Amino acid sequence: MVVPHRSVATASLLGLALLAIAATGPAPVRAHAADRDCADFANQAKAQKFFLDHGGPGSDPYNLDADADGIACESLPCPCKVGGGGGGSKDDSVLRRKGRVAEVVDGDTIDVRVRRRVVKRVRLLGIDTPEVYGGRECGGAQASRAMHKLADGRRVKLVGDANQPRRDRYGRLLAYVKRGSKTLQVMMLARGWARVYVVGSPFTRIDQFRSAQRKARKHNRGVWKLCGGRF
Repeated sequence: MVVPHRSVATASLLGLALLAIAATGPAPVRAHAADRDCADFANQAKAQKFFLDHGGPGSDPYNLDADADGIACESLPCPCKVGGGGGGSKDDSVLRRKGRVAEVVDGDTIDVRVRRRVVKRVRLLGIDTPEVYGGRECGGAQASRAMHKLADGRRVKLVGDANQPRRDRYGRLLAYVKRGSKTLQVMMLARGWARVYVVGSPFTRIDQFRSAQRKARKHNRGVWKLCGGRF
């Protein structure tokens, strides 16, 4: 009896395996998740849940948050849900974003880069500083320089106030701007280059702000010395 050579046996087995693959077809390839856009959701609340479940607000792979304010598909009808908390509490609507100061506009307005290609203009909530545009006021240049020293290139956290609107009438975000454990507003007030500014309902931190302003005035700092507190 003639015994087949080992290479012949191996080739036979390989041939049988190829026939089996041809009969069953190639292994299925798992499809990638389909693209999503705002039209795929019945309301804003559902879009927001999907957005948060897929990395929002830090990441937005489906481009559901066009203006990078942490709210997906704002054009959709309610029921609505904003922010990252659960339970529908009042604080759900409060702004909380991190970024880096890209530019200081003046003593109370800055531009913050919240994403690589997204810069948001922020009006510092609760303070007012002397003008440097459209008619200079006493202390305006000094207030702007003070903000440059405090904020240029710094990493900051933007925090809204539940008692205040999210934006002002010019579309700027209204926020407390935190640099580490400190708040830029309080630092400007303490140096005397800002005063407490209330529009409508008092903001939550008004007592802290007024305390910083009183101390600056008492020690005759900033505009209290340079301009008699008037601007």
